Amino acid sequence: MSEKLEAIRKEIGAWGDLLPAETVEKAAALAEKVQGLRETRTVYPAQENIFRAVRLTQPENVKCVILGQDPYHGPGQAHGLSFSVPSECRLPPSLKNIYKEMAADLGCAVGKTGDLSAWAGQVVLLLNSVLTVEEKKPGSHASMGWQEFTGGILRAVFGLPQPVALVLWGKYAKDTAEGALKACRAAGKEPEKKCLLTAAHPSPLSAYHGFFDSRPFSQTNAFLTENGAEPVNWTVVLPAQE
Repeated sequence: MSEKLEAIRKEIGAWGDLLPAETVEKAAALAEKVQGLRETRTVYPAQENIFRAVRLTQPENVKCVILGQDPYHGPGQAHGLSFSVPSECRLPPSLKNIYKEMAADLGCAVGKTGDLSAWAGQVVLLLNSVLTVEEKKPGSHASMGWQEFTGGILRAVFGLPQPVALVLWGKYAKDTAEGALKACRAAGKEPEKKCLLTAAHPSPLSAYHGFFDSRPFSQTNAFLTENGAEPVNWTVVLPAQE
């Protein structure tokens, strides 16, 4: 386990310094457990992408968190970032609605490819609360224990000195973030320069009940600007000609 633990620590970078040692150890144990499960079933995302969100967006760079629940469970979709899919994949319905809202909010083109890696490589932490899922079984790893690690990441975000907007779509994301916030306050740590932006989930089942016209992209940038930070370049995920 020691070699695997060191590999996880190296992968998550500076996040490891902000988390309790036992939290990182449990995450390493979970990753090893998932690797074993792959011998008899299909699990997403690929092993090397389980911690991709925190690897790409280190704490000193975070300006925004978009919190998801668990990875896409269809073949070839999940690649370690909430709501994102590889560019060759068809756009999932929720991401189509995210792009529609972004276009309406910012007056830009509607995105056509689903890879949001450019956001993650910039300043947006695209974090799922549960980091793995079994093929065609949504929520199948919800009780595995990933929330201790991802909850630790959220608590670390609340402790960061820079302004950060947390974009929370749906009740699950809202409750998860508010739970992390409550834990911080219970520990005597009052977060500074943090903003929780809540709205309905972008799923077609709920998008017309509080997601559309919620303007999360401009609201995030307004909050960052008001607190002396550079805004997020949301349109970086659009093709250059757009």
